[in-house]
Amino acid sequence: MLQPRNRNQREGARKHQAARRRSHRSGAVKRKDLHRGDEQATDRRHHGSFTSQIRGEDKDHTAGGHHQDFYKSPKPKKCPGTAKSEEKTKTTQPEDTTKTSIKSPKPKKCPSTAKSEEKTKTTPPEDTTKTSIKSPKPKTCATVDSLLSTTLGKLKIKKIDKSNTAKVVNKLIEQIIKHLKEKTNCFTTAEPLRTGSYYENLKISKPDEFDVMLSIDVDRVLLKAFGDNGAFYSVALKRDKNPLKKFQDGDILSASKMLTEFRDEVKKCVKDFREWEVTRKRPGCPAVTLTTTVQSVIVSLDVVLSIKVKTSWPAFTQQGFQIDKWLGTKGKQDYKRQPYYLVPKYEGRGAVEHDGVSAKDAWRVSFSHVEKDILLKHGSEKTCCEREGQRCCRKDCLKLLKHLLSLLKEGDTSFEKFYSYQAKTTLLHACSSRVKDSDWSASSRSCCFLQLLEDFIGHLEKCVLPNFFIPDQNLLFGIDKKKCLHLARCIEEQRDNDFPIFSCWLQNNEE
Repeated sequence: MLQPRNRNQREGARKHQAARRRSHRSGAVKRKDLHRGDEQATDRRHHGSFTSQIRGEDKDHTAGGHHQDFYKSPKPKKCPGTAKSEEKTKTTQPEDTTKTSIKSPKPKKCPSTAKSEEKTKTTPPEDTTKTSIKSPKPKTCATVDSLLSTTLGKLKIKKIDKSNTAKVVNKLIEQIIKHLKEKTNCFTTAEPLRTGSYYENLKISKPDEFDVMLSIDVDRVLLKAFGDNGAFYSVALKRDKNPLKKFQDGDILSASKMLTEFRDEVKKCVKDFREWEVTRKRPGCPAVTLTTTVQSVIVSLDVVLSIKVKTSWPAFTQQGFQIDKWLGTKGKQDYKRQPYYLVPKYEGRGAVEHDGVSAKDAWRVSFSHVEKDILLKHGSEKTCCEREGQRCCRKDCLKLLKHLLSLLKEGDTSFEKFYSYQAKTTLLHACSSRVKDSDWSASSRSCCFLQLLEDFIGHLEKCVLPNFFIPDQNLLFGIDKKKCLHLARCIEEQRDNDFPIFSCWLQNNEE
């Protein structure tokens, strides 16, 4: 019995030793894995790769069943210095990465925002503005359409006001013509030619300005260009009996002498009309300006002396008056068969001489009668703006441009050399380049006005605006380029901000 029991004891002892060896090997493996993990973690911390550490821990965490329980257990405590070092590493690494990628510490933005900002930085603002001017977007036009419509409605002159003022003005004109025919020898052929914005249906706000040319027939004259731009001429009378010979200075018909006597005769006539006053003479002005008050509105009447010339148009006009594609070749020929006019106007100093002729004795060419007829007809189709035809916005655009220029002049005295005739000339050039009535559709008024503004700004930036009939004459000549650019910038500012000057004017003129 003892031997078997000893055998059992020996087997039990062997099993016990084998179990202890297995337990020992298992503990060694655990310690080895733990030691390897610590070394890898230390190595990862040494290279500063916080992301790799997390990925390595995840791998060890799922490395097998008997390791899984071990990593779920709380991590062994570390010394305070090590813990602080690890915390510092974890908190400072993102800051270091940010500093290396972005020079100035700014909050990160999403890629779409960054791309948008980058595009904004690389695209110049002025390019965007130019694109919107050249091709006005419908949205841009819509934003100002209501304002422009309201402004035009306010600019419209009431019929009763027009009628009352016209009666007063026409009465005086009739009396002046009667006086010239009956009391003078030189001006007996005077005939009225009503021109200007009032008679072109382009007058805005109030019927307060009228222009009437009193023309004197001259059949036989010799013209010689005065200066280089083709707008001014010296006039010589041919050898025949002519009541105007009394105004000759040598062979030259003196504009200053003739205007002086004309002015004196008008003043004699006006003495009988005490409600009218004669204003002081302005240098270079061909008109006698009279003023009166009609229903609390100050009304001015410019009575302009002129000579009617019944010869072919001057050679300087051959390259101008480009209306062939707009009003037709036949229409152009009909206009050029009409006479033209000379008015006693000069530029600069009156004492300046060219070929022995003083500037004050020169005459300027006028085609105001043709301008009036063009603007009254104005359409490439005869039915334009008639009852059975389509309406256009040509005149509306000119009224708005004149009004804008007038308001800017009120706020800045440096713009005094800019005047409405420059705006009219800009429209004539625009009509000769955009010739179809559909280019000026009433429904596209806002866009057409923005385009006309671009045309005017272009002339101002170049400081060149050719006379529509005489292209060699620059209507911006003598105006400082800085002033031209300043006006252009002011117009651009108004356009880009939807014309606050119109809004302010409407508020100040509310009834």
